Amino acid sequence: MTLTASGTDTELDAFRAEAVQFLGEAVDSGVACPAYGAILVPALHDQARRWQRYCYDHGWAGLHWPTSFGGQGLSRAHTGVWMEECERAGVAPYLNLQGIVLAGEAILRTGTQRQREQFLRPILTGEMLWCQLFSEPGAGSDLGGLGTAAVADGSRFVLNGQKVWSSNAQFAEYGILMARTEPDAPKHRGISFFLLDMTLPGIEVRPITQMTGDREFCEVFFEDVSMPADALLGERGGGWGVAMAVLEDERGGAGASGVISLRKRLTKMIDAAGDAGPLGRQSLADLLARGSALAALMELHGADPRMAPVSKLANSELGYDEVAIGASLRGAEAMLAGTETEAFLYAPGMRIAGGTSEIQRNIIGERVLGLPREPSV
Repeated sequence: MTLTASGTDTELDAFRAEAVQFLGEAVDSGVACPAYGAILVPALHDQARRWQRYCYDHGWAGLHWPTSFGGQGLSRAHTGVWMEECERAGVAPYLNLQGIVLAGEAILRTGTQRQREQFLRPILTGEMLWCQLFSEPGAGSDLGGLGTAAVADGSRFVLNGQKVWSSNAQFAEYGILMARTEPDAPKHRGISFFLLDMTLPGIEVRPITQMTGDREFCEVFFEDVSMPADALLGERGGGWGVAMAVLEDERGGAGASGVISLRKRLTKMIDAAGDAGPLGRQSLADLLARGSALAALMELHGADPRMAPVSKLANSELGYDEVAIGASLRGAEAMLAGTETEAFLYAPGMRIAGGTSEIQRNIIGERVLGLPREPSV
């Protein structure tokens, strides 16, 4: 590409045309990887890695990242255009959210020069797949209550504990990890953020079989894992701030591409109305009203960080109701194996992934609306 980083309307239009051409050729040749959302589907693991490398080799990876770390040195507006056109083409925009968006942006924002040089380019080439090691059996959405401990021991940290719901941990070379380093500090202040080498001795990964039969998520166990001190990202005990920025990236990263995806779903609802009876059409009309309101809200205020929990909550609940009504309209056919039935079985998990709907309501109430905090038990 020959574009500059200014991101003017004229340049973005030219960039969009180039992206459309590149994606069209990639789809026609079969090199493009189909879109799979925030979680890399195990069956597409190899194809997604090849696609990430292909994008890097042709100048379409890390668009707003500095050129010194393998990026293209363009603007975030260019990345937004790329995400939109990938959504329109039905193509994965990157290898996985946990690597490009969460780990990559955290390292860009907080990492040392050595960490940036070590990790950023391999993330863009697809050589380094990442997983997210945040949730625990006793501390899911309440990350402040996590118990996994990283105890300082000279120039290293010794890690013990357990994580769960870690997407693609069975394939990942590295993981972003939250662990407690100051057990006597207040709840949120004793946590540090690490870049964990998943090949270290003492790490055991156990994939979890879902209702769909897939094994996208894993339990991860740590027993006396010795991490080097330079695995720490940011300040010791300052991991909560690093993690909250990461979660904002996760919950608000869809942008305009999320609106495009939502409007595609709304079109499918309209198409389904023709085969529905009066009650089914009424249910679809309710969904369309909710979905159209969410799309309009995202278009008007999508850049506002306060929108992240609102859109996450609304989209999770809408998605669940969408597939539930779809199954109801299909009747007995909904019990047969197929992509639509798989979506129905998968849907309840989206009320949990990325922060439960209950937690999103708390965030909206306390941080967006300024209501009193939920009483502590």
